[in-house]
Amino acid sequence: MEIYNHNPIIYIVCGKARHGKDTVAGMIREICEEKGLKTINLQYSSYIKEYAKKISNWDGSEETKPRELLQKLGTEVIRQNIDYLFFVKNICNDIRVYSYFFDIITISDSRFKVEVDIPRENFDRVVAIHIERPNFDNGLTEEQKNHPSEKDLDDYDKYDYRIINDGTLEELKEKVREIVEKEMMKYEKTNK
Repeated sequence: MEIYNHNPIIYIVCGKARHGKDTVAGMIREICEEKGLKTINLQYSSYIKEYAKKISNWDGSEETKPRELLQKLGTEVIRQNIDYLFFVKNICNDIRVYSYFFDIITISDSRFKVEVDIPRENFDRVVAIHIERPNFDNGLTEEQKNHPSEKDLDDYDKYDYRIINDGTLEELKEKVREIVEKEMMKYEKTNK
């Protein structure tokens, strides 16, 4: 096995709950894998999900997700009382490791400005994508909708791309494909 730094393209997908972040990240990976590239998905939430499983005996399923516990654990406990940059420091370290094995890294759950800005400060090839699903009720309570993890990016304006998720999955995939193709062309031009 040859180990070297692939200098991966890092796609950070941002948006509110249930707007299609995981779907878009999955499409990015699928399109890139069709081109023979090695991909991996990371999530800021993977750390708190592991804590929540141990704290609440949660089985990890989406159907029984303790969203309120996850929000409080991530923001009120970890970000406010332990380390504001806990998640972004960990994900940056994960990226450093995985960059030796993967060409494309997606992060499918960015919810805070620092979760986009700090990776940009640390890595050369970061692409921030905002996904919005207009007029969609994601089923969250008003308290959950007003939580900082749902509101922090509302006034963020440093995205490379914005996707309006208002059509079919095929239409969404075409929008994603256009972004991936454009980024691949940029990469090819800089590596000639």
